Amino acid sequence: MRGKTWHLRRRVPAKFAGIEPRREVWVSLQTDSRQLAAQKAPGVWESLVSGWEAQLAGRSDDGAARFEAARAIAGSHGVSYMPIRDIEQLPLEALLARIEVLQRRDGSANLAAAPAVLGAVEVPSITVSQALEEYWKLTPDRTRGKSEDQKRRWVNPRKKAVRNFIDVVGDLPLAQMKRADFLDFRSWWLERIAEEDLTPNSANKDLIHLADVLKTVNELKGFDFDLPLHKLTLKDGDKKERLPFSDIWIRDRLLAPGVLSGLNPEARAIFLGMINTGYRPSEAAGLTAERIRLDHDVPHIVIAADETRQIKNKTSRREIPLTGVSLEVFRAFPKGFPQYRAKPATLSATVNKFLRENGLMESDDHVMYSLRHNFEDRMLRGRIDERVRRELMGHSLGRQKYGQAGGLAFKAGELARIAL
Repeated sequence: MRGKTWHLRRRVPAKFAGIEPRREVWVSLQTDSRQLAAQKAPGVWESLVSGWEAQLAGRSDDGAARFEAARAIAGSHGVSYMPIRDIEQLPLEALLARIEVLQRRDGSANLAAAPAVLGAVEVPSITVSQALEEYWKLTPDRTRGKSEDQKRRWVNPRKKAVRNFIDVVGDLPLAQMKRADFLDFRSWWLERIAEEDLTPNSANKDLIHLADVLKTVNELKGFDFDLPLHKLTLKDGDKKERLPFSDIWIRDRLLAPGVLSGLNPEARAIFLGMINTGYRPSEAAGLTAERIRLDHDVPHIVIAADETRQIKNKTSRREIPLTGVSLEVFRAFPKGFPQYRAKPATLSATVNKFLRENGLMESDDHVMYSLRHNFEDRMLRGRIDERVRRELMGHSLGRQKYGQAGGLAFKAGELARIAL
């Protein structure tokens, strides 16, 4: 005990004398509780030893061990580890105080501890998947006393949230993550809610669990990454708030020559094909050559389930005539979009990110799915019969179905009047 704080005091093993000039270390455990100090001490010592081992072996890639050692070394000198960018902002008195703790009794400077005390140890790179592994190590207290079934029900939602994020956005390093990455994940959930008729609560569970994992690791490991995780959860009304792109925005911005050239060809084609079909992005991703019928009297696509893919429900099975820019797209891609057939989750994220980064979103509330809503609005303004609209959108008729809603040629004629 020093003052009111417990410290770990141990002699430095002789084999580390060449890299650690101190004969013994005093490391603040940052608690006045002996019980808590006893729990923390083994981990702190292990971090110190790991750092020394990494330096001794010259393992320049063992950044995590060096960083843990730096935190412990800073604590042993009575200061908390701070990255150099924050230390540079300290008042002069605080900066001088850090320098003074490096002064030995004989007047020499403890240069070995300087990187840790002055924030010059590089924060290690850690990805989202690696953060999840660290999370389990940092949170054993959260499952203490739970049954095996309770542990499973606690662990699995966090695994699912991280897996979904990686599938949509990628296994990014935490240090490189931007607000747009989290907004892309949120947009993916908005579209999935609309496609699968889910509630905002389904998305919020993922968003909350993902934020918990990343924040916990960021804070408890002392990384100090800037993770813009604020205001991601959805409100109950978010499920219904689907703004359509305006016709003018589509004509003047989205269909402007070359404006989408930076988007990969298949994603660009699926996006443009949506303009006059209103299909769900995942429905387009699942199309095969057999269901793209360009040699028919009425060129059309068939949205249907097959042995590898299910559709939302029975009413989602439909035939959609191809008109305008959507017909041009499928003439260029008569065999479909193999890049996204197995990974439709990445499609919307890719398109939304591109549109957002290139100023092509009409507002912050627009997403790729807004094209589907524009399609329905154009049909409504074009006075297309409600039954035809429902069948083309894949919506339930709400009554017994009779006839073929005028047939494929009739539907094609109706869509030709509103096609872009």
